[in-house]
Amino acid sequence: MSEMTDRALPNSERRLKLQLRGVMKAFGTTAVLDGIDLDVAEGDVITLIGASGSGKSTLLRCINLLEPVDDGQVLLDGVDIAEPGLDPDPVRRRIGMVFQSFNLFPHMSVTDNVAIGPRKVLGVPKATARANGLEMLTRLGLADRADAYPDQLSGGQQQRVAIARSLTMNPDVMLLDEITSALDPELVGEVLDVVRGLKRDGMTMLIATHEMAFAREISDRVCFLHRGRILEEGTPTEIFGAPREPRTQEFLQRVIDAGRF
Repeated sequence: MSEMTDRALPNSERRLKLQLRGVMKAFGTTAVLDGIDLDVAEGDVITLIGASGSGKSTLLRCINLLEPVDDGQVLLDGVDIAEPGLDPDPVRRRIGMVFQSFNLFPHMSVTDNVAIGPRKVLGVPKATARANGLEMLTRLGLADRADAYPDQLSGGQQQRVAIARSLTMNPDVMLLDEITSALDPELVGEVLDVVRGLKRDGMTMLIATHEMAFAREISDRVCFLHRGRILEEGTPTEIFGAPREPRTQEFLQRVIDAGRF
């Protein structure tokens, strides 16, 4: 069954891609994740919202195994990838992550930045990796910048290159961590357009964002995090239209008052 066909099925009939069970994470004596439970079906787009420090970025980093969990399970296709002693590299090949900062290699061209992962990690021949990278850049509207260097690009273009670099690894899941927060407002739209395209293609995504209007538009489900817990979860209509929890209501009212929604 194709991803696009699978995505059209009701959530209850789609295969679970990612499951979090009781995920705990502390830094010192500070609990950052306090028992996170979450099911992500194949093709789901789930946004994580909440104040800074609520645990959104840490949750994504734990899923990608950049941070070890202290307790709980992170199941990818039913296999606990957070099991102590598990080699994280094969997992990271299946879970792409894009950060606030672009993290591009300044001494490499755009094409080489995009091709280096498949070459070094997957063993793809150089010519093939470059051809595939150029194809991905073309898809994201960056073919004319293929020979440029990162410092010759706008912030929005650099972030699109970072997304292209993750996509060339053909991941099962994409994790996007506040990918527009470092951009000037006029550059945000071009990056969000890329994410819209990924949703149309059926990519499974978890997105931490402060872009509330975008979260409302693109999400299948929205999770409001508060003090390391998913305090409220629901459809965009439920969370943004009729939130149940007083803390969710307070957070969204602050966002509205700040003119960010």
